[in-house]
Amino acid sequence: MNLFGDDREAADPPRGGTKHGDRRGAAPPPGGEPRSAPLAERLRPESLDAIVGQDDLIGADRPLRRAIEQDQVHSMILWGPPGSGKTTIARLIARLTRAQFLAFSAVLVGIKEVRDVMSAADRYQRSAGRRTIFFLDEIHRFNRAQQDAFLPYVERGAIILIGATTENPSFEVNAALLSRCTVYALRPLEDTDIVAILGRALADPRGLADRRVAADGDDLLYLASLSGGDARRALNVLETLAITTPAGPDGRRPIDRQAIARAVQRAPLLYDKAAEEHYNLISALHKSLRNSDADAALYWLARMLESGEDPLFVARRMVRFASEDIGNADPQALAVALAAKDAFHFLGMPEGALALAQAAAYLAAAPKSNAVYAAYGKIQCDLKTGQVDPVPLAIRNAPTRLMAALGYGQGYEYAHDFEEGTSGLECLPERLRGRRYYDPRPVGYEKVIADRLKDLAEMRRRMREGRRPGAAQDGVKR
Repeated sequence: MNLFGDDREAADPPRGGTKHGDRRGAAPPPGGEPRSAPLAERLRPESLDAIVGQDDLIGADRPLRRAIEQDQVHSMILWGPPGSGKTTIARLIARLTRAQFLAFSAVLVGIKEVRDVMSAADRYQRSAGRRTIFFLDEIHRFNRAQQDAFLPYVERGAIILIGATTENPSFEVNAALLSRCTVYALRPLEDTDIVAILGRALADPRGLADRRVAADGDDLLYLASLSGGDARRALNVLETLAITTPAGPDGRRPIDRQAIARAVQRAPLLYDKAAEEHYNLISALHKSLRNSDADAALYWLARMLESGEDPLFVARRMVRFASEDIGNADPQALAVALAAKDAFHFLGMPEGALALAQAAAYLAAAPKSNAVYAAYGKIQCDLKTGQVDPVPLAIRNAPTRLMAALGYGQGYEYAHDFEEGTSGLECLPERLRGRRYYDPRPVGYEKVIADRLKDLAEMRRRMREGRRPGAAQDGVKR
């Protein structure tokens, strides 16, 4: 495939690409979008100053802005939620750069076509000394092996790769490729940012000025609040209302909160069960429970369930939480979490969601202790450092004569033979004697456990020193 002709102009790109001219033809000219194009497309900013809500990235004197304005763009990943401005920034780069600019979507183009483009760009760079900027939207749609195809070309400087993604690049972009790109994180737009964009749409001749839409600031703010930080979604709703709302006697089209609510129906819930938002939300739930914040825990629980998360995954995490963060401070917590899991398994959605919510409220209110979790962690550390001595002979069983002859079970003291229910028997290997793993906190029921273990430890110490209290006479020693 020959993408670059002898006249050094970009030829027709593969399926999914966009042909761009010699210098600045990568983006349509101002106001060039036809009226049939969606409102969000017609109103794309025509300058960096017109971009709303990303001043941290492209404000005055910011590194990315200087690189774009000086035509010194480098390979990068634009990471942000839908409607935050990733494609807009890429198109402005296309308009301002002197490099060849080719745009593709990973949804529409195959890796073979991408390789053909990069090979042609490599030849073009060698012959003409001119760069090619390769914009790949939805780069996370390419798997790791497909992304590997970019590496040699990015490394040699044959292409400048600009990838756009809604997914965390740490999870979705090949580490080798990621190390050769700068990641720019675009934040979700604030409601006030979206209100400014909506106001611009109502006044701009490219937008809805001719529709004479009447909407006050509070109504626009309400629409923005239902858009989940996605300007494109807000503009789509506004355009639908502008088209479907009949004009009044004065020619104006009034849009109020009720009309907006009917058009939106439900706010979007950004979620992906296999990517970052999955981990963000389960982390938020776990940390809210740990912080004993029942309201926050219930909110994050509902966010996950209403977004389509597997409820049994949430239930499993709450069972884990009951042991990790509550433990013996409230032994009933584990039973509550398990009961909620069983109840959901029996009821399913939506009824079973209430069982999980009930458990979440209980776990949040329960006293907290990570003593069992910490104890297990200490033991894991000892095992990793070689603390794996043999079991003491006294606490081994001796089911055969040979084992008994070798000393198995010798010196064993049957705890039930003693009124205190314990003896001076050492149960840890000799090197670990005196080691304390479990340190119960003085909260909830664990305070009772702490006091009991302290008393038992003192009894064993006295027995080992020979001041043993009297043994029970009718016990059965085993």
